[in-house]
Amino acid sequence: MGNMIQLKAADGFTLDAYAADPTDTPRAGLLVIQEIFGVNSHMRRVADSFAEDGYKVIAPALFDRAEKNVQIGYTAHDIAAGREFRAKVDWPVAVMDMRAAIKALRDAGMKKVGAVGYCWGGSLAWLTATRTDVDAAVCYYGGQIGMFKNETAKCPVMMNFGDRDASIPMAMVDEIKRAQPNATIHVYSPAGHGFHCEQRGDYSPINSKIALGRTLEFFIQHIG
Repeated sequence: MGNMIQLKAADGFTLDAYAADPTDTPRAGLLVIQEIFGVNSHMRRVADSFAEDGYKVIAPALFDRAEKNVQIGYTAHDIAAGREFRAKVDWPVAVMDMRAAIKALRDAGMKKVGAVGYCWGGSLAWLTATRTDVDAAVCYYGGQIGMFKNETAKCPVMMNFGDRDASIPMAMVDEIKRAQPNATIHVYSPAGHGFHCEQRGDYSPINSKIALGRTLEFFIQHIG
């Protein structure tokens, strides 16, 4: 359904991105932010799904500054490799590359642009809300949101967490709730890390469906 395009970041760096368009006039633009596994088959499926729901989607390859065409799976070896790639991309640089995707959507005529991210991308989705001009952001199990919990969101934000996520203790979720009382925060049960990814052991079809429904309702409310 989609195709690969190139984006130009503010510092001149060229990165790849997966773009997916709806069959009709787009409702709005949507930035889809990868996990630590690159813009792999799961992330492309997510992008295609949002395009089917009417959004013009761009999913930037945020590991391109470390290595081009990173697409890995979900084994223990893959997780270790993904963490190594993530460590090579500083937060401000990732934000700059996401801004390039947001700009591309704006330049394509999208008056409203949302962001949705998963895992590492869930944390980055929070940073799009605090550091970019997106109009709404949805975060799925962002393990580093707690590091940035005191930043101020410039747009409506929704967060989705699993109650059995070994990497995000409920105590951290409670801290985020206290720091961000205006954010809409959902906790799913029973659900672990990556409950929205059909390729992961913690995939939960029921919770995935509920979270997606809430995500779409949130975007309809805030970006169209």
